[in-house]
Amino acid sequence: MKNSSSILQNETILHVGMDDTDSPKGMCTTFLCYEIVKFLEKQEIEFMDFPHLIRFNPNIPWKTRGNGAVRLTIRTKNPKKIKNKIIQFVANYSDTKNGANPGVVFFQSKEIPPSFEKFSNLALWKLIGRKQAKQFVSENNIESFYLGNGQGLVGAISAVGYKFSDHTFELLSYRKKSQFGKKRGINLDSVKKMQSILSDTFSSYDNESDRVLITPHGPDPVFYGIRGETVKSVVRASTIVNTNEKLDGYMVFKSNQGTGDHLKNELQADDLKPFTSGFLVGEVSNKPVTQQGGHVFFSIRVKDKNIRCAVYKPTKITHVAQALIVGDKIQIGGGIRKASKKHGRVLNVEFLRVLQLAKHSLSANPNCRKCNKRMKSKGSNQGFECVKCGKSSISKTILEMPRKIQCKLYIPSVSAHRHLTRPYQRIKKRNKNIRFNDSIPWMHVF
Repeated sequence: MKNSSSILQNETILHVGMDDTDSPKGMCTTFLCYEIVKFLEKQEIEFMDFPHLIRFNPNIPWKTRGNGAVRLTIRTKNPKKIKNKIIQFVANYSDTKNGANPGVVFFQSKEIPPSFEKFSNLALWKLIGRKQAKQFVSENNIESFYLGNGQGLVGAISAVGYKFSDHTFELLSYRKKSQFGKKRGINLDSVKKMQSILSDTFSSYDNESDRVLITPHGPDPVFYGIRGETVKSVVRASTIVNTNEKLDGYMVFKSNQGTGDHLKNELQADDLKPFTSGFLVGEVSNKPVTQQGGHVFFSIRVKDKNIRCAVYKPTKITHVAQALIVGDKIQIGGGIRKASKKHGRVLNVEFLRVLQLAKHSLSANPNCRKCNKRMKSKGSNQGFECVKCGKSSISKTILEMPRKIQCKLYIPSVSAHRHLTRPYQRIKKRNKNIRFNDSIPWMHVF
């Protein structure tokens, strides 16, 4: 980007958080951010960091797609002008006619107060209402703007308050306005090639189901999104992927995608509120049952509570759930589904870690020590007899059966991953303190 910090020393640091500008029928908050950055490039400002794309609790029922909010941090000598222009962008680009409830917050300071971070941490796993967000804005005297019911203020505040402990990058490419809503055409082999060449990218192609994972299916302006560990890797990846239309441009976001952020919180078994996300540790307390559709249900005991859990067929880890037995100690992460008239409250499993396997013992007719053949029962309470040599035995033998699962982490198939799911290749990966680098073209208009 072209703006020099030497012009802007001792000027205002402005943090901008935005959310809920889209609807299931169109628009995208990241596209709004892209348009704002195109405008800011022509102003006398300095970007202090990459644009942030933060995914919050994915189990919120009224979320659109990935429940993501965006944040920009700039240095400017004319914050009033910038804020007014951003409000205009939000008003013009939000899909309010189809239910969007956009919210924007502005915070002028180099340091973000701890209250913002606390609010943001809660938004990762809890349901936070717009009333709480409006109260936060009022109590902290924060400049804000919203349309509709103000639900977007929740994500806007949270985006400003979010603090990275790990991060990834996502390059989002945008379509020209004439292409919005049209079918996307992408070369499958080019996506396969990109994934095989660039090990620093992830969740781009599912080889098992032969499926491209970088293209959305809705009418929004995004053509594809490439996730990776560095700006350099996602920018290079975009040069390998071939599309059947000319794109408008791209922008790279620093993100918490692929970090498992929403499942770091340990849930309280005696206070499982609907739509919360997190993890529990307990013992399997009943034999798993496979229901219609191939979904598997079982319960775990945490302290004195039995928690019903569901592993759904699309995750492709139902075989793991089916192999559990009573007494297995496991850690499970997921979201709490609200009880309905037909179904009780259940934890929808997003990962399953086997911590300790119980012994799987079965009683069987004893073997004859002489013939090494299985004896036959002589009748109820009459013992067992070898049909070959006639030797007898009184009691059955206890056999320890081999287990079909191991003490390890199991996560869904890549096609069933959520934006925040930490893939296998990132299990031990943590990105920290990567400095903002303006030398790589993180934003480009074709």
